[in-house]
Amino acid sequence: MSDPSSPQPPFPPEEIGAFLRHCAGEWMSLRSQFTLGAVSTGEDLDAEDSDVWHSSERGELLVAFLEPQRPDSPASPGGLRVGPKDGDIQELQFSGDGTFRNGSQQGSWQLWPDGSLELVITGEGREVRERIWFTKPNLRLRSTVVTRTDGLPARASFSS
Repeated sequence: MSDPSSPQPPFPPEEIGAFLRHCAGEWMSLRSQFTLGAVSTGEDLDAEDSDVWHSSERGELLVAFLEPQRPDSPASPGGLRVGPKDGDIQELQFSGDGTFRNGSQQGSWQLWPDGSLELVITGEGREVRERIWFTKPNLRLRSTVVTRTDGLPARASFSS
């Protein structure tokens, strides 16, 4: 039984370290992916195999919070180790200056007033823009849009 006089952390989390900690756990994931390039290249989407532009899958996602290398420094809020239960793992290291690193890629992050975290990576002829937010403490949503340098969307996905 919890003590009703103990303060509850705000929901959704209001600072990056708390947001990253809230992401930690084992999540069931339902993801829909959309390949938007088929539309811009003129592929025949009315053909018998018309699902080439869309796929959906269920999976298990493991997310671990990585403690800051210097816990006493606001310059290092920590990071995340993310990956499917039986797949490749990615590590994202966040900095207090609004940047993050994912392997050799570097991007920017912003925690919006609505409680969503936006991640942006630009390079290799594209921009990847991802938004993560919680509607309930146990319901995490994620949208990703990949845009080519000519401004045309290439791929999008939504996960819950």
